[in-house]
Amino acid sequence: MNIRLLIATFLILLTGISHAQEEGVQFEAKVSKDKLGVNERLRIEFTMNKDGDNFTPPNFNGFRVVMGPNQSISNSWVNGKRSFSKSYSYILTPNSKGTFTINQATVEIAGNVYKTQPVRIEVTEAVNDPNAPPSADDIADDNLHLVAEVSNANPYLNEAVSVVYKLYVSPRINVSNFLPKANPKYNNFWSQDIKVTRYQVENGTYQGKQYRYVVLKRVVLYPQKTGSLELEPLALDVTVDVPTNRRDIFGGRLFTQTNKTVTAGKRTINVKPLPEQGKPAGFTGAVGQFDFDVVLSKTDLKANESLTAKVKVSGNGNLKLFNLPKLTLPSSLEVYEPEFEENISTSISGMKGSITDNYTIVPQYRGKYPIPTVAFSYFDPEEEEYKTITSQQALVNVYEGPSSASEVASNADTNTSAKQPVAVTGNQFRFIKLTTDLFPKESSAFFGSTLFYLLLLLPLLFIPIAIFIGKRRAAMASDVIGNRVRKANKLAKKYLSEAKKNLGDKDAFYESLERALHNYLKAKLKIVTSEFSKEKISELLLSKNVEPQVVEDFITLLKNCELARYSPSTMAEMERDYNKAAEVISLIDKQLK
Repeated sequence: MNIRLLIATFLILLTGISHAQEEGVQFEAKVSKDKLGVNERLRIEFTMNKDGDNFTPPNFNGFRVVMGPNQSISNSWVNGKRSFSKSYSYILTPNSKGTFTINQATVEIAGNVYKTQPVRIEVTEAVNDPNAPPSADDIADDNLHLVAEVSNANPYLNEAVSVVYKLYVSPRINVSNFLPKANPKYNNFWSQDIKVTRYQVENGTYQGKQYRYVVLKRVVLYPQKTGSLELEPLALDVTVDVPTNRRDIFGGRLFTQTNKTVTAGKRTINVKPLPEQGKPAGFTGAVGQFDFDVVLSKTDLKANESLTAKVKVSGNGNLKLFNLPKLTLPSSLEVYEPEFEENISTSISGMKGSITDNYTIVPQYRGKYPIPTVAFSYFDPEEEEYKTITSQQALVNVYEGPSSASEVASNADTNTSAKQPVAVTGNQFRFIKLTTDLFPKESSAFFGSTLFYLLLLLPLLFIPIAIFIGKRRAAMASDVIGNRVRKANKLAKKYLSEAKKNLGDKDAFYESLERALHNYLKAKLKIVTSEFSKEKISELLLSKNVEPQVVEDFITLLKNCELARYSPSTMAEMERDYNKAAEVISLIDKQLK
């Protein structure tokens, strides 16, 4: 009896101890501060007093993880009691101002799942504490600058403006990597990127201090609208190595790494309209410094021979953005539609080269034909005035041929009416052979021959072939899914053919791949994708019942095309992106409704 009572008491105590242990589990989230500036960092630590597994952190919406997770475990015995602590810590930096909530983290302890309480964080304006030692972020902010250098902030309409994006880095810090976060879109501008083939470090000054800098991007703009036009900023995510006050065993300074987002900031360009006073009647929008002439390939020729008249404009300016003056010729000269020819190169200073209209002229009659003068007008932004160049008058001499259409007709009549008698001599017209040596040919009957039966049975042999082909076509027509797959694959090959040709050339490949993706959406959805952001494209595809994973893959490909401009890519990566693009286009084409 006493034994039974002892066992029951032991079980009750054991259950109570186990329950007390479960009730004694603590799992909580601790933050270094619940209010901080947008330029400060936040440390958050998830601590448990029992060893657990399957720790799952929250998603940290509104923050970027700079470091972590860092795990630490502590075991200690005090006065015979064991103390255990296990923690996971993160260093966060806020993305913007506002009030954010860090959601619950979870962990599994002794078969039970425990959660932390949500933590509310308020992010305010950037703070400046003069008494606190500068943090790695503060040092990076003071020694890292992204600048957009604009050649002319007050241009005329259609005058060239160059923009050069430079990343200035102080000798105090090092930049180990950078990736673009936002590429500017030049709305209301005609734009041309000048490729930066290699990043070259140069020395220069910024705000009176010595810096190293790298040119990241060059672009030439021609404003197409007057007024205040904004340039969207270029933004980069930069990994920076910042020196600390600590040194290694050899006395070398130790560095800490941080990530910074730098932006060139918005730039405003005030575009002036071209003056109305003194504007020539034949002005077509040419802005720059130009030469003009009309050149004839020859001035002396026969009737029905051809000559070429070249209307040519050369110089510096918006050569692709205006029309050449028309050449007006006498009606008696036959003139063909001009053939346009351009030889233009675009550098950081703008367009340079020439454009030409080649007229083919064929005179019909003998005579002297004047080629009238042609006037070309343009606006010179340096001298701020309109200028007009007039070509020299030329004279075309047709020295052989009919003098008029009536002379051509009279010559034709004369040739037909003035008949000369023909004298018959000898056997001149005895062209028929009167004596022959013909003999009868032996003929065999066609009916019943081998050829007869072959031609008779041959149509019958085509009947089963025709039936087989008809059934195969009907089967293919009824295979809706198969037809859609074949059509999608054919469409993918069509749009990606140019990208495939450029495999191995990183810049050309990703440029043609991005163009293929946009052209595909333009053709299928009847939209201009250049006016849409990636978010808008994603929403549009989802509204067309395209699977979310396929949409995400499509957007990822667009991002890869942008990132490839600033980071190296291997042949394997290009082949992988090409195959992925073909697969994604096929899937979208099958799923679009």
